[in-house]
Amino acid sequence: MIRVLISACLLGEPVRFDGGDKRVEDEILARWQAEGRLVPICPELAGGLGVPRPPAEIQGEGGGLAVLQGSARVEDPMGRDITALFVEGARRALALAREQGARVAVLTDRSPSCGSTTIHDGRFGSGMRPGQMGVTAALLRSEGLAVFPQHALLEAERAVRELEERPS
Repeated sequence: MIRVLISACLLGEPVRFDGGDKRVEDEILARWQAEGRLVPICPELAGGLGVPRPPAEIQGEGGGLAVLQGSARVEDPMGRDITALFVEGARRALALAREQGARVAVLTDRSPSCGSTTIHDGRFGSGMRPGQMGVTAALLRSEGLAVFPQHALLEAERAVRELEERPS
């Protein structure tokens, strides 16, 4: 069975920076949960951040991949560099995915950790950077996981099905 790494906030866990969640009610997630496929994680908590915490955004160009390469940083609104915590959280998410056999990930878009199609622009406003990934999404994708945002569950389900249909 293909396991699916998932942002814990999408399952209703109050782990977001503001103590909230981003629960997604969907039959695909409900079925995957009943089948025991889901492997929840909050990379930011796994990296050592608490709840609540100040928001964080990637500073510099290149998104999460640039953070992993050392050419961009993750900061809070006070300018504190919290890059190391985000990188550690990404590493722990990858380790959990490997340990649990997850080959697909469904992550919260727009997050500096989990965004897979869009992240905030680094100015702590409403600006976005389409086409950019967060730190965890970038690491997982670079290591061969299929990574999807929460609004692409049909595509994620298709990826799971295709992986299961491949001969071992």
